[in-house]
Amino acid sequence: MDLCRRGNAGCNDVASSTDYRTAMNARAPSPMFPRAVLLGGAVAGTLDILYAFAFWCMQGIPPVKILQSVAAGWLGREAFTGGGASALLGAVSHYGIALVMAWTFYQAARRVPALERHPLPYGALYGVLLYAVMTYVVVPLSAAGEGAWPAWQWQQLAHVVAHAVLVGIPCALAARWVLARHD
Repeated sequence: MDLCRRGNAGCNDVASSTDYRTAMNARAPSPMFPRAVLLGGAVAGTLDILYAFAFWCMQGIPPVKILQSVAAGWLGREAFTGGGASALLGAVSHYGIALVMAWTFYQAARRVPALERHPLPYGALYGVLLYAVMTYVVVPLSAAGEGAWPAWQWQQLAHVVAHAVLVGIPCALAARWVLARHD
């Protein structure tokens, strides 16, 4: 039940506010919330893995090895001898991470309206941030990491751009789509 309908003190100020979102400092969770996470995560995860397959296949590395490299975050080098099971673990982990990325942007956009209003630039920045966190924090701390930051290579510029366009922007657009329908 709405607290203002029960006559709680201070409700007149909030109810008369021209911008309820500002008064509450965040929107209530949308009933479409899972759609934002599922849509953003599925699109970003799919575009990202297709990019990885294409990039690394051109260098002679098959898709199963790409998925096993994701599983190496859990299993270390043993992931490369795990066959289809470790590739499946890699795929599930990859999409799980993508869902968390989409959820995080959705939560931020609920609280910071500029993120919803300008999904392209903020989504691209978010993708670059995600790339940096994954490359320089998550992977080095995982079982796949060697305990140090990877050395910069110019091919990483393609990875940064791919994360901005193929991961960050889809997360931002999915959040915008759902939030626009919630208003």
